[in-house]
Amino acid sequence: MPITPFHFGPGAVIHTLAPKQVSFLAFCAANVLIDIEPLYYLLTHQERLHRFFHTYVGASLVALATFALFLGCRWFARQFWLPNPFQWQSLGLLAVAFGAAAGTFSHIVLDSVMHSDITPFSPFSDANPLFRLSSLPALHWFCLGSGAMALLILGIRQFVVSRNAR
Repeated sequence: MPITPFHFGPGAVIHTLAPKQVSFLAFCAANVLIDIEPLYYLLTHQERLHRFFHTYVGASLVALATFALFLGCRWFARQFWLPNPFQWQSLGLLAVAFGAAAGTFSHIVLDSVMHSDITPFSPFSDANPLFRLSSLPALHWFCLGSGAMALLILGIRQFVVSRNAR
């Protein structure tokens, strides 16, 4: 994806369908962390932008790092007062783990379709069987449509909850 937030649409749908099981915050954090790698290579004017962390092995490590970062922030929040927007301090550990894993692995899938320099199965294979599986406009519309669908689901859920509260 040309911009990391494009990845958030599919994660938003996953979260709206299973809000207690998948942390959207961890999903987004993992997507941002994984794209530090190509940002670094872009800023240092290197040609191949997507390297180790854009493989399933590397993505697994990013998911673990996201989980560890969450645990560290949670510990820090207990020692010192930290703001708690979105109730992040009370997220379940399993939801954070699922969110981080879904974030990194979906990131690899989406970027594999778009970028020719990704070798998602490295070090076992240099093949990228997903490259150009879909057109770039279709991929972008899928991500945007996913975000719109998540908003629609949230809107319907909120409407039903408010209607039942009467």
